Amino acid sequence: MTQEHLPASIGGAVDLSALAARHAQAAAPQAAPASPGAPGAPGVVIAVSDADLEQVVELSSRVPVIIAIVADWSEPSTQLVPVLERLVEAQRGRLVLAKVDADRSPQIVQAFQAQSVPTVAAVIAGRPAPLFTGAQPEQQIADVLAQVLEFAAQQGVTGSVPVGEPGEGEQEQEPAAPPVPPLHQEAYDAIDAGDLETAIAAFEKAIAQNPRDAEAIAGLAQVRLLQRLQGKGADEIRAAAAAAPADVHAQMLVADLDLSGGHVEDAFLRLLELLGSLQGDEKQDVRLRLLDLFEIVGLDDPRVGAARKRLTTLLY
Repeated sequence: MTQEHLPASIGGAVDLSALAARHAQAAAPQAAPASPGAPGAPGVVIAVSDADLEQVVELSSRVPVIIAIVADWSEPSTQLVPVLERLVEAQRGRLVLAKVDADRSPQIVQAFQAQSVPTVAAVIAGRPAPLFTGAQPEQQIADVLAQVLEFAAQQGVTGSVPVGEPGEGEQEQEPAAPPVPPLHQEAYDAIDAGDLETAIAAFEKAIAQNPRDAEAIAGLAQVRLLQRLQGKGADEIRAAAAAAPADVHAQMLVADLDLSGGHVEDAFLRLLELLGSLQGDEKQDVRLRLLDLFEIVGLDDPRVGAARKRLTTLLY
């Protein structure tokens, strides 16, 4: 993942709210979340189960929550958890790590479609997005977490949980988060309501006011991708592209689908190979679609850098 600023995956993921509601009246979890004042990083690393999902969804409206679905018997899990804990604690309350015992939380396993352990995902403003599976290099995980924070900021999720300094009784005061621009907020509210047309219009207006508004540019690309995929199934999209390999728009839609599932390199490769076989308006359409996908992934992502170089050679 680079979670593509995460929007596509979030747009296609299951809605946790219904599952959380089913557990709203459940008994207290076996392992209660840590509270301020506990050793280590209080409130930053918590243990959750199916009964805690409502709490996770609510918390994710204020601070991004990293879900780690793990198992004691899994060696990759035991390797990954300390790394995740260290990296999350280093963020000083800007992230929360929620550890889930896969064997005791079947509803969460199902909600996140975890096929193996460890499986790691993010929840931002109640929306889940897959991040990665298996143990990963620490620097790669750090990059993923940075991208989670970047996307969360775009969604207005910029809060934090209190983190006490060792030996100090008072918590460090976090600086106030900058206000979300009104048009950005209008777009985010529209996305929450499922009104993608209004979100697009809000981002377009923001860009008209400030053509260098990078967040609005990325946001517009993200919402357009969601709109293109809206109401379409993955099997339907792939079948249409397989049946019509010369249909440029069908091939571009598969690239959208790949990106939405975190397959960034596959999406780029499909469009770059397609671009090399085209001329005229169709070539321009694919170029513009690539530029949109670059914005979604993030222009500082190394995969974008490599794809941009190849794009340049194909164009010139």
